[in-house]
Amino acid sequence: MSEFSWAELVRRVHERANFLCEYCQTSQRVTGQAMHVDHIDPDGDDSLDNLCLSCANCNMSKARATSAVDPETGDNVPLFNPRTQVWSEHFEWTPDGIVVRGLTPVGRATIRRLRMNRDRMLGTRANWASCGLHPPK
Repeated sequence: MSEFSWAELVRRVHERANFLCEYCQTSQRVTGQAMHVDHIDPDGDDSLDNLCLSCANCNMSKARATSAVDPETGDNVPLFNPRTQVWSEHFEWTPDGIVVRGLTPVGRATIRRLRMNRDRMLGTRANWASCGLHPPK
């Protein structure tokens, strides 16, 4: 169990993530929608090392999954872990800032499982990008 109250953990997770989904980089400050606190390992504890900030799309698509199939290799690989991995080593933005591309099996499998590039997200990101609000710097 954590040494912090749940409210304090939630505050710390938001601040550590700079109010961005740690999977797809959606900004809570742009959407105006509350982010979820995700358990990276759903069977793990409530420690800060097992928690990350997640938008509703990523959190609900991830559910209890900890691995997924890489669409390029067909291998089952672990999902991206924002506590132990660096986002830019596994993902990049297309030049227009709308589509997230996977650079590694982990990145590709995570994009697919979390449905990061579903049509409604692409349209939304296009709107944000046209206003200079996406992708995050």
